[in-house]
This record gives sequence, structure tokens and C-alpha cells, in this order.
Amino acid sequence: MEVQETVTRVLVVDDHKTFAELLTNALDREADLESVGHATTAAQGVAMFRELRPELVLMDVQLPDSTGFDATRQIMAIDPFARVIVLTAHAKPEFAGDALVAGACGFLAKDGTLADMLEAVRTAGPGHVAVDPELMVHLIAEAAEPTTTPVRLSDRQLDVLALLARGEDVQHIAKELNISLSTCRSYVQTILTKLKAHSQLEAVIIAAQLGLVTIEQPDRQLRDDFR
Repeated sequence: MEVQETVTRVLVVDDHKTFAELLTNALDREADLESVGHATTAAQGVAMFRELRPELVLMDVQLPDSTGFDATRQIMAIDPFARVIVLTAHAKPEFAGDALVAGACGFLAKDGTLADMLEAVRTAGPGHVAVDPELMVHLIAEAAEPTTTPVRLSDRQLDVLALLARGEDVQHIAKELNISLSTCRSYVQTILTKLKAHSQLEAVIIAAQLGLVTIEQPDRQLRDDFR
């Protein structure tokens, strides 16, 4: 019997029509990706997410009625395990920090190649974080100062944290550590609480700053096909 390839359903939220159409068309040309449509406002994007429940959302930073950060927070309130990659034409470290706090699993500049953008969608789909390589260094360096109170994590929590830093999601982590999904989610929530993080990405960055994990930096930089 032929095994059917898993398709990642993606919602694009961007008020720039040309960019949105380019991205949705590119997604539909890929066998393992599918666009469920695109929204032009934050309100429309949140409503479409609530109705369609895509596996991933590509969210522009600046929208006519709100910001992509606010829309991301609303989506995360609907589904705490939602995957949102925030896109911006201005890849500022402070924007990346706002995306991180909102709960996004990634932050990318729009001035990358189409191939790199699609790769990021695929990478984030199974749960890996997607961050512009140049920004990751800034994120770690400019994150809030670590707490002076020592963070005490159990050996198992450190195992989960290390896998989060490697980019794995809770399903992959549960399988690798041979624990139940609910137990793994409980570990992740405990880690977020202890690190005072709003998202898994923020937890990894704080942990890296505290020396609890090491983040390997990609050696490839995004280019300018979308300019």
C-alpha cells in the first residue's frame, strides 16, 4: 500500500497582495504543502485560523487593523500549540523579541529566497523553530537579563529542554524520551514557568543565555528574492 505524504496546511496573513499571492501559489505548487487561503487583516486571520485550524500560520508584522504580534497572541490563546512564523520586511531584533513573547515559533525576514522561506515552513511544520540566522545571535545577546535566582530543572526537564533547543516539538520529544504526550506537555509547561518564558522559543533563548543549552547557528543566510 502506498503511504500518503503528510501535507502541511498553511494560512498566510499579509495585506501585501503580490507577496501573499506569490507565497500562496508557491505553497500550492509543493506536494507536501497547501495554502488554505490568505487573510489581509489581523481579525480576518484570527477568524480563519479558528475556522480552518491550519498547521502553520505565516503572519506579517504590520497589518491594517493591528499588529502580527497581537494576532499571534490571539491565535495562541485559541490553540497554545499553534505554529506561527512572523514575517517582516524589517528584521529588527526588537521585532523578533516581540514575536517571541507573543508565542511565535519563528521570525523571518521577507527578503529571503522563496526556497529558504518554504524550507522554513517545512522545518517549523514538524516543530522546529525558524529564526533568521543573523537575528538569533542578537536575540540571545539582547534578551532580558537572566534572573539572579538559580533555575533548578530536573534531569528529565533538562532532557526536554535540550530537545526543544534542537528544534523538536512535543510529539517528537515524547517519542524520543519514551514518555506520554501529556507528560511531555507537562514538562514543557513547567520549563516555561521556571524560566518565566512565554513560548518555547523564548525558553530556549533564555536557557541559552543561562548556559543550560547550546544553540547551533545555521551557516546559510537569507537572500533578497522577495525585495
